[in-house]
Amino acid sequence: MNLHPDYLLNKVNEPEDLKPMSLDQLKQLASEIRQLILERDEKIGGHVGPNLGVVELTLAYHYVFDSPHDKIVWDVSHQSYAHKMLTGRKEAFLDPEHYKDVSGYSSPEESDHDFFEIGLTSTSIALADGLAIARDQQGKHENVVAVIGDGSLSGGLAFEGLNNASKLHSNLIIVVNDNEISIDKNQGGFYSGLKELRDTHGKSANNIFKFMGLDYRYVEDGNDLKTMIDVFKDVKDIDHPIVLHIHTTKGKGYKLAEEHKREFHWRPPFDPKTGKALQAAPKETYSGAVIDELERQIEAGVPVMAMNAATPGLFDLERLAKKYPDNYWDSGIAEQECVSSAAAVAQGGSRPVVFMNSTFLQRAFDQLIHDVALNDAPIVMIVRGGTISGGSATHQGSFDISFISNLPNLEYFAPTTMEEMISMLRWGIKQRDVPVIIRQPEKPVLHGKAKHDNYNHIDYDVAHKGSQVAIMAVGDFWKLGEEVQKELKKKLNIDASLIDPVSVTGIDQQDLHYLHEDHDLVVTLEDGSVDGGFGETLSRYYGASDMKVLSFGAPREFADNVPLDVLYKWYHLTPEQIVDDIERVIYSTM
Repeated sequence: MNLHPDYLLNKVNEPEDLKPMSLDQLKQLASEIRQLILERDEKIGGHVGPNLGVVELTLAYHYVFDSPHDKIVWDVSHQSYAHKMLTGRKEAFLDPEHYKDVSGYSSPEESDHDFFEIGLTSTSIALADGLAIARDQQGKHENVVAVIGDGSLSGGLAFEGLNNASKLHSNLIIVVNDNEISIDKNQGGFYSGLKELRDTHGKSANNIFKFMGLDYRYVEDGNDLKTMIDVFKDVKDIDHPIVLHIHTTKGKGYKLAEEHKREFHWRPPFDPKTGKALQAAPKETYSGAVIDELERQIEAGVPVMAMNAATPGLFDLERLAKKYPDNYWDSGIAEQECVSSAAAVAQGGSRPVVFMNSTFLQRAFDQLIHDVALNDAPIVMIVRGGTISGGSATHQGSFDISFISNLPNLEYFAPTTMEEMISMLRWGIKQRDVPVIIRQPEKPVLHGKAKHDNYNHIDYDVAHKGSQVAIMAVGDFWKLGEEVQKELKKKLNIDASLIDPVSVTGIDQQDLHYLHEDHDLVVTLEDGSVDGGFGETLSRYYGASDMKVLSFGAPREFADNVPLDVLYKWYHLTPEQIVDDIERVIYSTM
């Protein structure tokens, strides 16, 4: 159902359809695109500010260049909504019934105009370098354009890309979309340099792009359509790398997004008149409890340093930053720097508590190995988003157990309740022997008495002692474990043991040994990938015995915008399916 049959956008099926249009028609298109971005985001959520800010840039690109012959790479690609509307995917914005037909990021599976599936920052210049290298090697001559900005220039890979771009003696156009902010406030001296360039209209001698050997041009109003068209015409088919420093307004055209840039970087479904989220935030959260504990530690004189990479809103860190600014560090969108610095903060005698999103932490995997684990740096890390997700393939948080739990010299805890999580946090801050990582639950808050206050040795919490089947419910899947236990009793009359394994790295050999005496099957439930996960750890432990291990979680794949209830059915993660699988295993051995 197209709600806008009179829109000019209905006549645009491919970028070629823009070529005959007048400037006034293109401006009308810009207005329509902004309206459609808002209508879609207010209904299903999405990146509001980033997309509103690049409408003119996008229209001008497709008006001047010849996509997909000419190639554009969108950094993060969360600002590619207008690009999608102009490249054959307008129905996903015009028709509410098709809103979820496309992802919030670029996707080669959706269109030949997309060249990479991108969801993390700072990659576009390096990818564009590669496209230009391949083009030159084959004697081709298309334009290659990288769009970067919205905070993504603070990542180290962006500098690596810039450094190598100057080695190209051929066409490469790097568009720096400077909207003066990232997810949160920009961090670091590089952004002071960008401000100096803005203040001098690009004339400051303090120009990092020129220092790297790149041509440079400044554009003050990147939201003026004619200006952007003229600039792109000037640089089309240029024979050397150039940086176009484009000053834009994040959230352009929607007052609330312009005034509250951080809140509207990404927004869940909201009321367009007030900007308020349609679903009220929970009154009690794990993040809130963590901040409360850190404030108690600081008041007690513990030298806590709360550290994150541009995601304070995800962890309620603004509250701590405002009250204790000397105990707070934001590295900007630079996860590698954040983790390495935290290792050094710990070695320097302070108590770093690092806050990371699971899907962003993978960017700092090398630092986790080399600077943290190898050096036994006693950091504490809180990981959010470690869960099977119905979101984009670019933002899957299901791999953290696999890539963290196989590292030596660290503990990765998976609490089931708020009290258990805070107990782990306190111990992690107090001890100085091992890096401690805590997987914060994502499901609604559960309460229960913390069984331990010392985690020097892993001691499984046996919530119920049964026989025949032992259910190991990891972290957020505790409630699922309880449901499976009940279903086993109801369907098969099996009184299963129910166990909180506490950690996905350390194992309780004593409990595992005694389980073997009166159990035939261990069932592991983990909210993540089973490949390399906790279930495989137990399978190795029991490998030489006749104990069977049945593991449930996500398979080795990238799920992409599949509703969570559908994923759970695909992955056999409903209580009924799990019990059916248990039944088949039990009776196949009789």
